[in-house]
Amino acid sequence: MQAIPFVKDFAFEYGRPAALSPLIRRVICKNPGPFTYTGSGTYLIGAGTGDVAVIDPGPMNAAHLDALIDAVGPARVSDILITHTHSDHCGGARAFAERVNAPIRGAGPHPVRDKKLDAPALEEGADYAFAPDAIIKDGDIITGEGWTIEAVSTPGHLSNHLCFALKEENALFTGDHIMGWATTVVAPPDGDMGAYLESLDKLLARAETIYYPTHGAPVLKPKPFVRAIRTHRRIRDGQIIDQIKKGRTQIKDITAAIYVDIDSRLHGAAALNVYAHLIRLVNRGDVACDGEPSTKSDYRPAD
Repeated sequence: MQAIPFVKDFAFEYGRPAALSPLIRRVICKNPGPFTYTGSGTYLIGAGTGDVAVIDPGPMNAAHLDALIDAVGPARVSDILITHTHSDHCGGARAFAERVNAPIRGAGPHPVRDKKLDAPALEEGADYAFAPDAIIKDGDIITGEGWTIEAVSTPGHLSNHLCFALKEENALFTGDHIMGWATTVVAPPDGDMGAYLESLDKLLARAETIYYPTHGAPVLKPKPFVRAIRTHRRIRDGQIIDQIKKGRTQIKDITAAIYVDIDSRLHGAAALNVYAHLIRLVNRGDVACDGEPSTKSDYRPAD
């Protein structure tokens, strides 16, 4: 498996704003875990005296919301931007919006689950109560004093996932589409591996020179990083097909053979990643099963 150049260690202090560039500050919430790594990073865009945009205000965490208010200071929050509807990104959005009197902008509420797909919900948690004040879509532009942000639709991790490009610094805020510390969980029914890979290709065609994920350190060389993730997924396709040819026909057995030495809390996520690959492989005709692919299907090599 090709190594992805993750950065596991980076300096930060919970609740303290860190200046990452002339226009970017980050505050990390103290919600570490198997899906959030060190915690959810909230980004404040702006010089700190005029309009400020806030990307991913994080979970409903009183200490974190207080830290964000302190970081905003005398500036005016003009926009609250949400990458996607997992609660570690948007659970505190409404409470924060009420305190700063700013609109919440996102791609929409959490997607309705496809009942044909029987996958369980992940621990990271959907925020089914989330509702933006304004819908934004691919290519929409949000502006403030000294900054310009473009919404970039990147479905895959979730169908409503957005990245945000800061034009003045050629930077991209990647939410969970690209993370600095690990590969992204793509978990059906809300996640789609085919869409995820297409979104990776979309980023490769763009010009940003630095990525800021919600979890983990900035990605300083994004093009090689994205290519390594894409290669990783293609290799994973091949590993899954090989395991099926060896007689491992169910997801639990394929997962156990491929994912070794991972945190036990991530076993469910690993199985759903395998499921996402299998749905794509069945749709491409590389793998077969009876009926719609499910977590309980017996998979076999395509004829």
